[in-house]
Amino acid sequence: SASTCEIDADLEQKLKEFRFAKYSSGNAAFVLQIDRKQLKIVEDEVYDDISIEDLVEELPENSPRYIILSYELTHSDGRKNFPLIFIYWSPSSAKAEINMLYASAKTYLQEKIGVNRGFDVREADTLTDEFLEKNLKSI
Repeated sequence: SASTCEIDADLEQKLKEFRFAKYSSGNAAFVLQIDRKQLKIVEDEVYDDISIEDLVEELPENSPRYIILSYELTHSDGRKNFPLIFIYWSPSSAKAEINMLYASAKTYLQEKIGVNRGFDVREADTLTDEFLEKNLKSI
């Protein structure tokens, strides 16, 4: 499907490798942004073994981001798994036209990378372990 923004094949490959990496502990996050001059989705940062609190600290206050998160989910019986989640970070303080650009490319990106389970987050204090665990355990 057509999109306002494109994504390079090499970045797509990197995201595929990230998706299929096997993590044994901790959260990993691949953060993407839009290069507004080129209208391209580009890599921002990749974090390994990062707490959700630290990840939120790293996110810009006034600009959206896309985050592919491999989340360490511990079940009540002690089992762990690492669901992949797509987080659309769109802070309420971001400029409307920038939010619109990110919103318009979101579905395209999710289809490209095959991570459909996701959450839209507008406030930093929404994105917590409690929030993720509650929502992931109900799926």
